[in-house]
Amino acid sequence: MRPPSELPSTAAAPVDAEQAEAALVEHYPRLVRIGYLVLPPSPNRGRRVLAAHALAQRSLQAAHRAGAAARAVPLPRRPGRTQGCDDPGYAYVRRQVLRRALAAGPSSSRPWFRPRRALLPPVLPSAWGLRLLPHPGGAGELALEQRLSAVGGPARAAFVLRGLEGLADGEVRRELAAAGVADPHAALMEADGVGAGYALLASPEFDPCSLQARPPDLPRRRRRARTVLAAVAALLVCGALLALPGGGWGRGALSAPLYARNPAAEAALDPGALHRVPATYWPRSPRTDFTAWPTRGDRTQDTRLLRRALAVWARPGAGVRTSKTPGTPVGPPMGAPQLLYAGEVGASAVVLFYDGLRVVRYAEPRNADPSRGSALDFARVDGADGASSGALVVARAEDGVRYLTAPWVRGVRVRDLLAPDRAPRPLPRSPDGVTAPLADPAADTDCRSWEAVELTGGTAVRLLTDLGELAPARLTSGAPGTPHDVTGRAERESWARTACLLPAVRAHGVRSVNSWAYARQPLPEGGGEAQWLCTRAETWRGGGSRVIAQFQAPAARGPGSGPPGAVAARAEDSPECGARTPRVLAGVLWKSPGGRWYVLAAGSEQFASLSTSGGVTGSARGRLLAVPAAAGDRARLDGRLKDGSRVGALR
Repeated sequence: MRPPSELPSTAAAPVDAEQAEAALVEHYPRLVRIGYLVLPPSPNRGRRVLAAHALAQRSLQAAHRAGAAARAVPLPRRPGRTQGCDDPGYAYVRRQVLRRALAAGPSSSRPWFRPRRALLPPVLPSAWGLRLLPHPGGAGELALEQRLSAVGGPARAAFVLRGLEGLADGEVRRELAAAGVADPHAALMEADGVGAGYALLASPEFDPCSLQARPPDLPRRRRRARTVLAAVAALLVCGALLALPGGGWGRGALSAPLYARNPAAEAALDPGALHRVPATYWPRSPRTDFTAWPTRGDRTQDTRLLRRALAVWARPGAGVRTSKTPGTPVGPPMGAPQLLYAGEVGASAVVLFYDGLRVVRYAEPRNADPSRGSALDFARVDGADGASSGALVVARAEDGVRYLTAPWVRGVRVRDLLAPDRAPRPLPRSPDGVTAPLADPAADTDCRSWEAVELTGGTAVRLLTDLGELAPARLTSGAPGTPHDVTGRAERESWARTACLLPAVRAHGVRSVNSWAYARQPLPEGGGEAQWLCTRAETWRGGGSRVIAQFQAPAARGPGSGPPGAVAARAEDSPECGARTPRVLAGVLWKSPGGRWYVLAAGSEQFASLSTSGGVTGSARGRLLAVPAAAGDRARLDGRLKDGSRVGALR
């Protein structure tokens, strides 16, 4: 368990995937250079360049597995310090690059070098007619390349760690041993034979991120092209023979020939067949969802724009940026979709469609070639109701996020979740329902503010926030079976210390996030009263829900003014803290103001008793527990429900 008073608001594994990803992005050129230098020499420098990039990018696979294992530990420990590097994420990724580069070379069991397929770049996509090579160096670089080619992979790794990373010999031996080298001392001795030249390692000759493009062997490419054409012609002849009556496109065949016409597919690409809803329909509509949204925008009659949008939806080209929420199909429309919006928003022309399952957004630059810079976004919104169809993201640009609000929304305000006592400010809208730009919460990496939109319609006041997708997520409070909109002061204060945890569920197709205060606990030694919360993010697809149990110690300056809550436990695809299993149990290691340590735990009202075992032993009747402990203790937490069954802590 980690003490909330000393650790950040999110529990980190010793080296989790986020640390490794950040290190890879920050030090990518250096990591690729290390892989390029350690990889075995090859007459094809272009393939060696691509292999070095593949090594760096695939070094995150083990970090993701390590992050998944760390999330399964109910009471995480303090991250350790990696020898030889102040950044454990960088040291971890560097070690993975070394391990894979060394594995690509020859060994006693594989005397002939044959690179493993997992270490090579993918065959496709590929740049036709180009060879990517590092910039040539001088005589010194050529001599160093020859000396490095004459030694083994462990010696090259030792030389690079000395010269490029500046590690001492002891640290080099530890890194080589961690990378799987059987005799690090022998590798260092062999590296001494390479001689001087450490300064040359920073030369452009060994920089696989600074490349020059050259044409390939053109005559050989022509010969290969003729061979491929002959093979394709042979395949077409075989296909025609198989398609003859009796086994092909005769009566009873499962697929139609390419020249067959599909009226439904053709209608789906016809702008004139789009379903348009009049502005007077929604007050008398039997449903309050996206089907009742009227068609809006100043370019709803622009046939060329609509035709391009439908064509890109059916067959997006290579130059179209495409995104989707998890679990959303990206195929063409199943019939003529509903047109929600077509108009100009900022520097883009935007079209929004709805086909009953998905909302699809097409955007193209207004004053440029539509084939460049176009974007296509898919979001699953099946089962939407009045609470979850209040707004859609119509544009996301540098100036902020703009929303298209539902026709029944009477007012839009902006509320800073981190300032619960501050009054919301109005957010202007155009006559079509498009709001003024609002700051993207993800842009503030320090989480000094989190601006959400507050929609007023009828008697409901709903709070929505942007989590990087087309459909904003609804924020609620209350027990899992009966969540409600965030309205009261106490609920806003609770969200003020919970909002900074929302990036953990960003871009996961989240439909709603509910924060439930399931217990309050008096702290030992008169430390005040702490609050236990369970935050659950539900997705549009049903699966992939994320649960976070947090411990909020009493704030020093009054309610709602404290730091973010400390994460006590996490779970994914768990029914706990949900409508089906409305219970939760979590614990933390807490340090009192007097300097003494305690294991604190709390369960929801279904628990009759709690107990700990392992490093700390204790029990308590009821659903609250406080047991004296020591710094660094780890304990296993269990609880007994009122029906007599035993369950463990959230994980």
